[in-house]
Amino acid sequence: MTEALATAKPARVRIQRRPLHGVLLLDKPLGLSSNDALQKAKWLLRAEKAGHTGTLDPLATGLLPLCFGAATKFSQLSLDADKRYLATLALGIRTTTGDAEGEVLERLDADHITREQVEAASRAFVGEIAQMPPMYSALKHEGKALYEYARAGVEIERKSRRVTIHAIAIVAMHAGTVTLDVRCTKGTYIRTLAEDIGAKLGVGASLAALRRTGSGGLTLDGAVTLAQIEALPDAERAALLTSPDRLLADAPELRLDMPDAVRFLSGLRRRVDVPDAERVRVYGPEPRAFLGSAHITSGELIADRLLTPPEVQALLSA
Repeated sequence: MTEALATAKPARVRIQRRPLHGVLLLDKPLGLSSNDALQKAKWLLRAEKAGHTGTLDPLATGLLPLCFGAATKFSQLSLDADKRYLATLALGIRTTTGDAEGEVLERLDADHITREQVEAASRAFVGEIAQMPPMYSALKHEGKALYEYARAGVEIERKSRRVTIHAIAIVAMHAGTVTLDVRCTKGTYIRTLAEDIGAKLGVGASLAALRRTGSGGLTLDGAVTLAQIEALPDAERAALLTSPDRLLADAPELRLDMPDAVRFLSGLRRRVDVPDAERVRVYGPEPRAFLGSAHITSGELIADRLLTPPEVQALLSA
Protein backbone atom coordinates (compact mmCIF):
# COMPACT_ATOMS: atom_id res chain seq x y z
CA MET A 1 0.00 0.00 0.00
CA THR A 2 2.81 2.39 0.96
CA GLU A 3 4.71 1.52 -2.24
CA ALA A 4 1.61 2.17 -4.37
CA LEU A 5 1.17 5.59 -2.79
CA ALA A 6 4.82 6.43 -3.37
CA THR A 7 4.63 5.66 -7.08
CA ALA A 8 1.31 7.39 -7.71
CA LYS A 9 1.45 10.40 -10.02
CA PRO A 10 0.64 13.76 -8.45
CA ALA A 11 -2.76 15.14 -9.35
CA ARG A 12 -2.75 17.80 -12.08
CA VAL A 13 -3.48 21.27 -10.76
CA ARG A 14 -6.47 22.73 -12.57
CA ILE A 15 -5.93 26.33 -13.66
CA GLN A 16 -8.70 28.66 -12.52
CA ARG A 17 -9.64 30.60 -15.68
CA ARG A 18 -10.96 34.15 -15.44
CA PRO A 19 -12.89 36.48 -17.77
CA LEU A 20 -10.50 39.07 -19.18
CA HIS A 21 -11.33 41.74 -21.75
CA GLY A 22 -8.74 43.66 -23.73
CA VAL A 23 -5.83 43.64 -26.15
CA LEU A 24 -2.32 42.38 -25.44
CA LEU A 25 0.47 43.53 -27.75
CA LEU A 26 2.74 40.51 -27.84
CA ASP A 27 6.25 40.53 -29.26
CA LYS A 28 6.21 36.98 -30.64
CA PRO A 29 9.48 35.07 -30.28
CA LEU A 30 11.31 33.17 -32.98
CA GLY A 31 10.30 29.53 -33.39
CA LEU A 32 6.74 29.66 -32.04
CA SER A 33 3.65 29.53 -34.21
CA SER A 34 1.05 32.25 -33.66
CA ASN A 35 -1.29 29.73 -32.05
CA ASP A 36 1.42 28.40 -29.73
CA ALA A 37 2.20 31.96 -28.64
CA LEU A 38 -1.51 32.65 -28.11
CA GLN A 39 -2.00 29.52 -25.99
CA LYS A 40 1.06 30.33 -23.87
CA ALA A 41 -0.16 33.89 -23.23
CA LYS A 42 -3.68 32.64 -22.52
CA TRP A 43 -2.28 30.18 -19.98
CA LEU A 44 -0.08 32.81 -18.31
CA LEU A 45 -3.05 35.19 -17.99
CA ARG A 46 -5.47 32.40 -17.01
CA ALA A 47 -7.89 33.82 -19.57
CA GLU A 48 -11.17 32.17 -20.55
CA LYS A 49 -11.37 33.37 -24.16
CA ALA A 50 -8.67 34.62 -26.51
CA GLY A 51 -7.71 34.83 -30.18
CA HIS A 52 -4.94 36.29 -32.34
CA THR A 53 -5.29 38.73 -35.20
CA GLY A 54 -3.32 37.21 -38.05
CA THR A 55 -0.73 34.51 -38.44
CA LEU A 56 3.00 35.07 -38.12
CA ASP A 57 5.25 32.24 -39.34
CA PRO A 58 7.37 30.49 -36.67
CA LEU A 59 10.47 32.03 -38.28
CA ALA A 60 8.99 35.54 -37.93
CA THR A 61 9.07 37.66 -34.80
CA GLY A 62 7.33 40.83 -33.73
CA LEU A 63 3.89 42.30 -33.27
CA LEU A 64 1.09 39.81 -32.66
CA PRO A 65 -1.97 41.54 -31.16
CA LEU A 66 -3.92 39.12 -28.97
CA CYS A 67 -7.58 39.71 -28.17
CA PHE A 68 -9.20 38.58 -24.93
CA GLY A 69 -12.89 38.32 -24.12
CA ALA A 70 -14.89 41.22 -25.56
CA ALA A 71 -11.93 42.34 -27.68
CA THR A 72 -12.30 39.23 -29.89
CA LYS A 73 -15.37 40.92 -31.40
CA PHE A 74 -13.04 43.44 -33.04
CA SER A 75 -10.14 41.13 -33.99
CA GLN A 76 -11.11 41.22 -37.69
CA LEU A 77 -10.20 44.92 -37.77
CA SER A 78 -6.56 44.12 -37.01
CA LEU A 79 -6.63 41.12 -39.31
CA ASP A 80 -7.75 43.34 -42.22
CA ALA A 81 -5.39 46.20 -41.40
CA ASP A 82 -2.25 47.16 -43.31
CA LYS A 83 0.96 45.63 -42.03
CA ARG A 84 4.56 46.79 -41.60
CA TYR A 85 7.65 44.57 -41.57
CA LEU A 86 11.41 44.64 -41.29
CA ALA A 87 12.51 42.04 -43.85
CA THR A 88 16.13 40.90 -44.15
CA LEU A 89 16.99 39.45 -47.56
CA ALA A 90 19.92 37.11 -48.19
CA LEU A 91 21.06 38.23 -51.64
CA GLY A 92 22.37 35.58 -54.03
CA ILE A 93 20.73 32.67 -52.17
CA ARG A 94 17.63 30.88 -53.46
CA THR A 95 16.00 28.18 -51.33
CA THR A 96 13.18 25.66 -51.74
CA THR A 97 10.95 27.57 -49.33
CA GLY A 98 11.99 31.13 -50.12
CA ASP A 99 13.36 31.56 -46.60
CA ALA A 100 16.15 30.33 -44.35
CA GLU A 101 14.29 27.11 -43.47
CA GLY A 102 14.56 25.59 -46.95
CA GLU A 103 17.36 23.82 -48.78
CA VAL A 104 19.65 25.99 -50.85
CA LEU A 105 18.92 25.69 -54.57
CA GLU A 106 21.46 28.19 -55.85
CA ARG A 107 24.20 30.50 -54.64
CA LEU A 108 25.32 33.43 -56.76
CA ASP A 109 27.78 36.21 -56.10
CA ALA A 110 25.89 39.31 -54.95
CA ASP A 111 28.80 41.41 -53.72
CA HIS A 112 28.50 43.70 -56.72
CA ILE A 113 24.88 44.65 -55.96
CA THR A 114 24.61 48.31 -54.96
CA ARG A 115 22.13 50.18 -52.81
CA GLU A 116 20.90 52.02 -55.92
CA GLN A 117 20.19 48.70 -57.65
CA VAL A 118 18.20 47.43 -54.66
CA GLU A 119 16.23 50.68 -54.55
CA ALA A 120 15.43 50.42 -58.26
CA ALA A 121 14.41 46.75 -57.97
CA SER A 122 12.21 47.52 -54.95
CA ARG A 123 10.45 50.40 -56.71
CA ALA A 124 9.22 47.95 -59.35
CA PHE A 125 7.02 46.32 -56.69
CA VAL A 126 5.57 49.43 -55.04
CA GLY A 127 1.88 49.87 -55.80
CA GLU A 128 -0.77 47.27 -56.62
CA ILE A 129 0.87 44.05 -57.81
CA ALA A 130 -0.07 40.44 -58.52
CA GLN A 131 1.52 37.91 -56.15
CA MET A 132 1.59 34.15 -56.52
CA PRO A 133 1.06 32.50 -53.11
CA PRO A 134 4.08 30.28 -52.30
CA MET A 135 3.66 26.54 -51.91
CA TYR A 136 5.17 26.84 -48.44
CA SER A 137 2.24 28.81 -47.03
CA ALA A 138 -0.78 28.19 -44.81
CA LEU A 139 -3.19 28.88 -47.67
CA LYS A 140 -5.72 26.06 -47.88
CA HIS A 141 -6.44 23.74 -50.82
CA GLU A 142 -9.21 21.16 -50.30
CA GLY A 143 -8.89 21.55 -46.54
CA LYS A 144 -5.12 21.14 -46.38
CA ALA A 145 -2.45 23.84 -46.08
CA LEU A 146 -0.28 24.25 -49.16
CA TYR A 147 2.87 23.56 -47.14
CA GLU A 148 1.56 20.03 -46.46
CA TYR A 149 1.45 19.36 -50.21
CA ALA A 150 4.87 20.99 -50.66
CA ARG A 151 6.46 18.75 -48.04
CA ALA A 152 5.02 15.74 -49.87
CA GLY A 153 6.54 16.98 -53.15
CA VAL A 154 3.16 17.88 -54.67
CA GLU A 155 2.79 21.13 -56.60
CA ILE A 156 -0.69 22.70 -56.52
CA GLU A 157 -1.87 25.15 -59.16
CA ARG A 158 -2.47 28.54 -57.53
CA LYS A 159 -4.08 31.78 -58.63
CA SER A 160 -2.26 35.07 -58.19
CA ARG A 161 -3.79 37.61 -55.84
CA ARG A 162 -3.75 41.39 -55.86
CA VAL A 163 -1.91 43.09 -53.00
CA THR A 164 -0.59 46.60 -52.52
CA ILE A 165 2.92 47.52 -51.41
CA HIS A 166 2.65 51.06 -50.05
CA ALA A 167 6.38 51.65 -49.58
CA ILE A 168 9.76 49.90 -49.42
CA ALA A 169 12.77 51.59 -47.82
CA ILE A 170 16.29 50.28 -47.25
CA VAL A 171 17.16 50.23 -43.54
CA ALA A 172 20.57 48.55 -43.75
CA MET A 173 22.76 46.82 -46.31
CA HIS A 174 25.96 44.88 -45.67
CA ALA A 175 27.69 41.50 -46.13
CA GLY A 176 25.31 40.16 -48.76
CA THR A 177 22.14 41.08 -46.90
CA VAL A 178 19.73 43.98 -47.13
CA THR A 179 17.05 44.90 -44.58
CA LEU A 180 13.91 46.53 -45.93
CA ASP A 181 11.11 48.42 -44.19
CA VAL A 182 7.96 47.24 -46.00
CA ARG A 183 4.47 48.72 -45.62
CA CYS A 184 1.78 46.65 -47.33
CA THR A 185 -1.79 45.41 -47.31
CA LYS A 186 -2.88 42.25 -45.52
CA GLY A 187 -2.16 38.98 -47.28
CA THR A 188 1.16 40.12 -48.74
CA TYR A 189 3.75 37.33 -48.82
CA ILE A 190 7.04 38.94 -47.82
CA ARG A 191 9.08 35.88 -48.77
CA THR A 192 7.59 36.08 -52.28
CA LEU A 193 8.49 39.77 -52.37
CA ALA A 194 12.05 38.87 -51.34
CA GLU A 195 12.30 36.28 -54.11
CA ASP A 196 10.87 38.70 -56.69
CA ILE A 197 13.31 41.46 -55.73
CA GLY A 198 16.16 38.94 -55.95
CA ALA A 199 15.01 37.86 -59.41
CA LYS A 200 14.81 41.51 -60.48
CA LEU A 201 18.42 41.96 -59.35
CA GLY A 202 19.45 38.88 -61.32
CA VAL A 203 21.10 37.13 -58.36
CA GLY A 204 18.13 35.64 -56.50
CA ALA A 205 17.27 36.18 -52.84
CA SER A 206 15.56 34.52 -49.92
CA LEU A 207 14.11 35.78 -46.67
CA ALA A 208 16.72 35.53 -43.90
CA ALA A 209 14.63 37.15 -41.15
CA LEU A 210 11.23 38.82 -40.74
CA ARG A 211 9.91 41.05 -37.98
CA ARG A 212 6.43 42.57 -37.96
CA THR A 213 6.55 46.10 -36.57
CA GLY A 214 3.02 47.33 -37.22
CA SER A 215 -0.58 46.31 -37.79
CA GLY A 216 -2.96 49.15 -38.59
CA GLY A 217 -2.46 51.77 -35.89
CA LEU A 218 -0.71 49.31 -33.57
CA THR A 219 3.08 49.18 -33.23
CA LEU A 220 5.65 47.43 -31.05
CA ASP A 221 5.53 50.37 -28.61
CA GLY A 222 4.35 48.84 -25.35
CA ALA A 223 4.58 45.26 -26.65
CA VAL A 224 5.75 42.59 -24.21
CA THR A 225 7.41 39.22 -24.60
CA LEU A 226 6.20 35.95 -23.12
CA ALA A 227 9.25 35.99 -20.84
CA GLN A 228 8.28 39.43 -19.52
CA ILE A 229 4.73 38.24 -18.81
CA GLU A 230 6.03 35.14 -17.02
CA ALA A 231 8.37 37.23 -14.87
CA LEU A 232 5.45 39.24 -13.47
CA PRO A 233 3.47 38.14 -10.41
CA ASP A 234 0.16 36.59 -11.45
CA ALA A 235 -1.79 39.48 -9.91
CA GLU A 236 -0.05 42.01 -12.19
CA ARG A 237 -0.37 40.24 -15.55
CA ALA A 238 -3.94 41.31 -16.35
CA ALA A 239 -2.83 44.95 -16.15
CA LEU A 240 -0.89 44.42 -19.40
CA LEU A 241 -4.18 44.44 -21.34
CA THR A 242 -5.42 47.63 -22.95
CA SER A 243 -9.03 48.42 -23.85
CA PRO A 244 -10.57 46.79 -26.97
CA ASP A 245 -11.00 50.26 -28.51
CA ARG A 246 -7.22 50.19 -29.11
CA LEU A 247 -8.08 48.22 -32.26
CA LEU A 248 -10.16 51.17 -33.53
CA ALA A 249 -7.66 53.90 -32.70
CA ASP A 250 -7.75 55.21 -36.29
CA ALA A 251 -11.55 55.66 -36.27
CA PRO A 252 -13.26 58.89 -35.10
CA GLU A 253 -14.90 58.94 -31.68
CA LEU A 254 -18.60 59.47 -30.99
CA ARG A 255 -19.93 59.97 -27.46
CA LEU A 256 -23.59 59.36 -26.52
CA ASP A 257 -25.61 60.47 -23.52
CA MET A 258 -27.00 57.78 -21.24
CA PRO A 259 -30.43 57.31 -22.92
CA ASP A 260 -28.87 57.05 -26.39
CA ALA A 261 -26.10 54.78 -25.08
CA VAL A 262 -28.71 52.36 -23.73
CA ARG A 263 -30.56 52.40 -27.05
CA PHE A 264 -27.31 51.89 -28.98
CA LEU A 265 -26.40 48.83 -26.89
CA SER A 266 -29.82 47.36 -27.67
CA GLY A 267 -29.03 47.63 -31.40
CA LEU A 268 -31.41 50.49 -32.20
CA ARG A 269 -30.40 52.97 -34.89
CA ARG A 270 -30.06 56.61 -33.87
CA ARG A 271 -30.04 59.91 -35.77
CA VAL A 272 -26.81 61.81 -35.13
CA ASP A 273 -25.69 65.26 -36.20
CA VAL A 274 -22.21 64.25 -37.37
CA PRO A 275 -20.68 63.50 -40.80
CA ASP A 276 -21.07 60.06 -42.36
CA ALA A 277 -18.23 57.64 -41.60
CA GLU A 278 -17.34 54.03 -42.47
CA ARG A 279 -16.40 53.33 -38.87
CA VAL A 280 -16.64 55.15 -35.54
CA ARG A 281 -15.76 54.28 -31.94
CA VAL A 282 -18.84 54.74 -29.78
CA TYR A 283 -18.71 55.66 -26.09
CA GLY A 284 -21.20 56.35 -23.34
CA PRO A 285 -21.15 59.44 -21.11
CA GLU A 286 -18.50 57.98 -18.76
CA PRO A 287 -15.06 58.79 -20.31
CA ARG A 288 -13.92 55.17 -20.56
CA ALA A 289 -17.30 53.60 -21.38
CA PHE A 290 -16.51 52.00 -24.75
CA LEU A 291 -19.70 50.56 -26.23
CA GLY A 292 -18.66 49.22 -29.63
CA SER A 293 -18.15 50.10 -33.28
CA ALA A 294 -20.62 51.51 -35.79
CA HIS A 295 -20.90 53.32 -39.10
CA ILE A 296 -22.82 56.46 -39.99
CA THR A 297 -24.87 56.58 -43.18
CA SER A 298 -27.12 59.51 -44.11
CA GLY A 299 -26.89 60.82 -40.55
CA GLU A 300 -27.94 57.48 -39.03
CA LEU A 301 -25.74 55.65 -36.48
CA ILE A 302 -25.80 51.91 -37.23
CA ALA A 303 -24.12 49.45 -34.86
CA ASP A 304 -21.54 46.99 -36.22
CA ARG A 305 -20.06 45.30 -33.13
CA LEU A 306 -21.56 45.80 -29.69
CA LEU A 307 -20.32 45.05 -26.20
CA THR A 308 -22.79 43.65 -23.71
CA PRO A 309 -23.61 45.73 -20.61
CA PRO A 310 -21.63 43.25 -18.40
CA GLU A 311 -18.62 43.64 -20.73
CA VAL A 312 -18.85 47.44 -20.57
CA GLN A 313 -19.00 47.23 -16.77
CA ALA A 314 -16.05 44.84 -16.65
CA LEU A 315 -13.94 47.27 -18.69
CA LEU A 316 -14.91 50.16 -16.43
CA SER A 317 -13.96 48.13 -13.36
CA ALA A 318 -10.59 47.00 -14.74
